[in-house]
Amino acid sequence: MAEGKSLSLRALDALNFCNAGIQTGLGPFMAIYYTAVRHWNPGQIGILIACQSFAGIAVHAVTGNWIDESHHKKLLTAIASAAVVMGAIGIITLPSFGLQIAVQIVIGLAVTIFPAVTAAFALGMAGKDRLSTRIARNETLTHTGNVAFAVAAGAIGTFLALQGIFVAAAIFAAGMIPSVIFIKGEHVDYESARAGGGDGNGGAERRSWRDLVRDKRILFFTCSIVLYYFANAATLPLVSEILTQAKKGRSSAWQVAAMVVVAEAAMVAVAAACGKLADRWGRKPLFLIGFGSLVLRNALTVVSHNGWYLISLQALDGVAMGIYGVLLTLVAADLAKGTGRFNFLQGAVQSAMGLGGVLSNTLFGWVAHAMGFNASFIGLSLVAGVGGIFYGFKMPETKEQADHQARIVNSH
Repeated sequence: MAEGKSLSLRALDALNFCNAGIQTGLGPFMAIYYTAVRHWNPGQIGILIACQSFAGIAVHAVTGNWIDESHHKKLLTAIASAAVVMGAIGIITLPSFGLQIAVQIVIGLAVTIFPAVTAAFALGMAGKDRLSTRIARNETLTHTGNVAFAVAAGAIGTFLALQGIFVAAAIFAAGMIPSVIFIKGEHVDYESARAGGGDGNGGAERRSWRDLVRDKRILFFTCSIVLYYFANAATLPLVSEILTQAKKGRSSAWQVAAMVVVAEAAMVAVAAACGKLADRWGRKPLFLIGFGSLVLRNALTVVSHNGWYLISLQALDGVAMGIYGVLLTLVAADLAKGTGRFNFLQGAVQSAMGLGGVLSNTLFGWVAHAMGFNASFIGLSLVAGVGGIFYGFKMPETKEQADHQARIVNSH
């Protein structure tokens, strides 16, 4: 049994690694492709990116609730992976703008499955007591995969063709299908996977979503996530725009890849450390460090627009997002303990993240074009500062409260 479960955990490792192509390949490189190959204007590209974002925002919570109730998580993951494969190929094969909108909506809907199922498998196989270590491993492998993919994508985009980047993304997405097949259902405690009672016996009553809304900690955390992504999402696209102003298409692919590699390399180290520090220090100090990294990153971007300097600054993005990637799941698990609504809550928070991203790109993209790039970076830094202050004063330490709830449950 132990050896079999070990194989399932390694399959979960592979699932997280292959997730990299979906996160990276369909993100920073997409604007370059649509500009250089399709010759579409920034307004059209913005619509396409917004379609994917709004599709995710609309269904994250619904997807999370679906995964809470389903014992068919493996099948859902395989179907969503196949949809992303077809979407990635559709980006380079479907000719019209209308069909590209449909592709982005399909991708936006499909990718909502992956954060929820990887976290659910982690909680269902490792349990709440070992969740910090397991989530840190998940994030470390995802960021390692992101580095590998970014290097490959940068080389393909620079020396071969930009279209090849999306073929590589499709290959990564396809790799999720055999990975999830090798996760054995008997190794996943489905009651624990939704934070339902914590004893793994099933049958625990689900808390309603109205009960979750009445929990002020959840509302404060959701607002904090909006501010976190509001302060972060626009930075990389704006920096990419600065770097590509004097370049075209394939010649800028390596710079985007370099930014991704620097950020993801930092995320690998930070995510690995956060697994231990989140239990030792608690969640709150680490999240405040994340907000501080966003303040510093955006403020320092004003100092110089030298290419190498801007690329090196993405290490601070790695610190902020390495912390965020681990703590998003841990805090959600703390808040959802005993409710049976872990994936629903995580989905709702992912929607908040998407909302923050849309607000960030919309507002600060407009500011950059109306007032200059530095005005946007100063604004982003101020938003991060406000978010850190809000989190520091409003959000309690969730680890201590989750541990206290666990002691109460065990005493009965």
